[in-house]
Amino acid sequence: MNITTWNVNGLRAVLGKGFKDWMQTASPDVLCLQEIKVKPEQLTADQKDFPGYEVAWNPAQRPGYSGVATFCKQPPAQTDLGLGEERFDVEGRVIRTRHEDILLYNIYFPNGQRGQDRVDYKLDFYARLLQICDGLHASGENIIITGDFNTAHQPIDLRNPKENEKTSGFLPEERAWVDTYLQHGFVDAFRQLYPQKEQYTWWTYRMGARQRNIGWRIDYFLVSEALMKRVKDVIILGDVMGSDHCPVSLLLD
Repeated sequence: MNITTWNVNGLRAVLGKGFKDWMQTASPDVLCLQEIKVKPEQLTADQKDFPGYEVAWNPAQRPGYSGVATFCKQPPAQTDLGLGEERFDVEGRVIRTRHEDILLYNIYFPNGQRGQDRVDYKLDFYARLLQICDGLHASGENIIITGDFNTAHQPIDLRNPKENEKTSGFLPEERAWVDTYLQHGFVDAFRQLYPQKEQYTWWTYRMGARQRNIGWRIDYFLVSEALMKRVKDVIILGDVMGSDHCPVSLLLD
């Protein structure tokens, strides 16, 4: 099973950059998109025609902002939107789908760079999600959380850690939440498989950062510990263009 995540930074924008051709070639079983920045009713019939896939949409209420979509070859047994808390759910950040014995979360985590109030909002979001996942783990569920976490966990996960110690996305309190998830039954699948690998998933559009590979790894797969034995690989598709992020694929038995 191939589950791929990608923050496309605008679905309509990436549709004009060969997205459908890439999707047909890559052919993931499940594709989780973040930051779609569109409501499905704003798309033309051709734009929202994805042969072979069923699509779940969760756009933000605010136009041109946030939003997630999950594309599935096999219709999921269950689809749920949001975290059950209005202040998070109006921003269209979460879709949960069930695939046999796995609950898959497609999430666009908040960005804290607009000020302390958004950092606090982001940390509250992490806390609310973990509260839900703790309950699911306690009931024996297997969980995959994927998407744009908007946090680089360790110094190895960004090119310039020293310069970014006071930047949201690498603040100690943000990084501590990733630690907490790892203490609550989750595994960072890529880092488990590649403990020393320096590879990034996001690059600013400024100063030729992508060409110089000055990036951050902020797009993850956190999987339940019990699932790690089924993980065959995690592949960062850094050569795929079209967004300031690149896709990441989880290959699962």
